[in-house]
Amino acid sequence: MAKVMLVDDLTFTRLMQKDILEPAGHEIIAQAQNGVQAVEKYKELMEAGNKPDVVIMDITMPEMNGLEATKKILEMDPDAKIIICSAMGQQKIIIEAIEIGVKDFIVKPIKEERLLSAIDKALRG
Repeated sequence: MAKVMLVDDLTFTRLMQKDILEPAGHEIIAQAQNGVQAVEKYKELMEAGNKPDVVIMDITMPEMNGLEATKKILEMDPDAKIIICSAMGQQKIIIEAIEIGVKDFIVKPIKEERLLSAIDKALRG
């Protein structure tokens, strides 16, 4: 079981992820609609001693995109486990995300088994 933070500008996408994760025993401890919120919430949770085990991060969002937010979270917490979940499966973006330090890259539309296996992989290190 993991404590998960969902980051996506679409409420529908976060709901879909929640509907996959909760029945599998994972707990959604925070949600954010953009990169700015994601960084703020991660920092708050970390300071409270309740940081997420895994962050599922969209790339294309208003205010701050997922790659920028990922960089900022990893600066705060180099041990953060972040999975990018995006409709943009472009090779260049996937490579950049992996170079930044994401644990996995899931292409939307989300498949249940793929999301759950990405979380298991991230938790194993």
